[in-house]
Amino acid sequence: MSRHVVLGVTGSIAAYKACDVVRRLQDKGCTVRVVMSACACHFVMPLTFETLSGHAVASEMFDRGTDWEMAHIALAKWADVYVIAPATANVIGKLAAGMADDMVTCTALTVKVPVLIAPAMNTGMFTNGTVQDNIAKLKKQGVKVIAPKSGKLACGDTGTGALADIDTIVSTVVALLK
Repeated sequence: MSRHVVLGVTGSIAAYKACDVVRRLQDKGCTVRVVMSACACHFVMPLTFETLSGHAVASEMFDRGTDWEMAHIALAKWADVYVIAPATANVIGKLAAGMADDMVTCTALTVKVPVLIAPAMNTGMFTNGTVQDNIAKLKKQGVKVIAPKSGKLACGDTGTGALADIDTIVSTVVALLK
């Protein structure tokens, strides 16, 4: 059975936790390829994910892996599941609106496999009505959503918005692969 996972990483402080997602998915027998938003590259260097995954990271829309392929299309065809962890309010809004202007969103709108998002953001952002409407819209479209945790956030606030437990993300991805 194929176990190809494309992991989208967006610009949240929780981006560093995506490194553990890569490793734990590999421990479950998955091959992982990573796409990153430009903002995510400010939190974790693509080289980190390349080293962990053993594959080049796609972060620029116009980088070409070969003379003929477009990365977001090739990755979308390769994937058995696409997970975005962390998923920021920005990327959630773009997906809900059908916008595709970076590797993460272009890949998400191209895949024909299950899509899973794990939101991570400040509690004020997460509880904002527009963000909640966007999440509801994505759920209605069949996107799986792993709710964030409550607790103390990186900014010092307390509330819901912390990235879900890595074990929960990984077990959900593995279940989608079955």
